[in-house]
Amino acid sequence: MHFLLTYDLAPDYLERRGEFRDAHLALAWEAQARGELILAGAMAEPADKAVLVFDCPTSEPVQLFAARDPYVLNGLVRAFHVREWNTVVGDLATNPVRPG
Repeated sequence: MHFLLTYDLAPDYLERRGEFRDAHLALAWEAQARGELILAGAMAEPADKAVLVFDCPTSEPVQLFAARDPYVLNGLVRAFHVREWNTVVGDLATNPVRPG
């Protein structure tokens, strides 16, 4: 199943992220190496949100990721949201649906 982890970023996110970026990226690359995290990154102009795409059987790894993320722990993320994403188109879709 796919899950979206979305972050609502603090207004000073860009100014403050440097201190925590290596630890955040290490956590993300570890999740990617385990096959849980597919893609991740902050939205551009404005940098007010970030989206992380997970592929795992339950939302537990996603929740644990956010709970350990230095960006969350240090207030760079004002709120986060975990949503199951029903993917239907693409090579990685969990529920492919074709026309006709």
